[in-house]
Amino acid sequence: MPIQEKCRILEHQEVGPEHFRLTLASAYISSRAQAGQFVEVKVSDSYSPLLRRPLSLHLFSKNHLTLSLLYHIAGRGTALLSRFPVGAELDLVGPLGEGFKIDSDKRIAILVAGGIGIAPFAALAETIGSAAKKNTLYLLAGFKEKSHILCEKEFKEKVDNLILATDDGSYGKKGTSADILLDLIDNQLAKSDLPLATLYACGPRPMLRAVAEIASQRKINCQVSMEERMACGIGACKGCAINTKLGYKMVCKDGPVFNSEEIIW
Repeated sequence: MPIQEKCRILEHQEVGPEHFRLTLASAYISSRAQAGQFVEVKVSDSYSPLLRRPLSLHLFSKNHLTLSLLYHIAGRGTALLSRFPVGAELDLVGPLGEGFKIDSDKRIAILVAGGIGIAPFAALAETIGSAAKKNTLYLLAGFKEKSHILCEKEFKEKVDNLILATDDGSYGKKGTSADILLDLIDNQLAKSDLPLATLYACGPRPMLRAVAEIASQRKINCQVSMEERMACGIGACKGCAINTKLGYKMVCKDGPVFNSEEIIW
């Protein structure tokens, strides 16, 4: 059950151009969080901006009672957030939403990220890595250019195979995360591996649609973390509705993680 919690900032680092990582002390949210969930962050004591900002849980530790948020400056709210110093308190509501579901029968996990969509995959990689059964873990991440690549060193320590791509070819492979996913499936994995794999994707909607199409064509289970504007975080305002085969659903309450076959793209 989500609650409102005051969390003290332990670290606040710029990890890329206009990209920041916050680490906070959190007794309640960190101990109940699941990979793929999010929090709503209050970024101002005034009425401008009025709404909280939804941010994916990047990492959380139930032993150390900490959580981390990885975000980029996308507007006034996140710009204000970037100015909070170490030692200050942030007002959070969480954990919110439905996270990723780990299929214990699968042996291969392929995480596909586009830009800041990489944020929830640190927690997901740790969750999958701690499973009793040995999993082969891939992370495929696409960025605009080399300077936009986030947390490469940290992710190398969390996954078995890290494959990076940039739109301009300035680092890694040239292309998108969907391009390197297609290459992995068709040229590196055996056909017998595909029924043992699950795709987990997070990023902009065009990227998610491309990944979902690949998953459908290759008959691979795929979960997507949808990005929509979320105001309340609990499904009350109906502002983040998306069309699914089961009718309209709220990204904040019914998601943000959905089976890709559910979504009407």
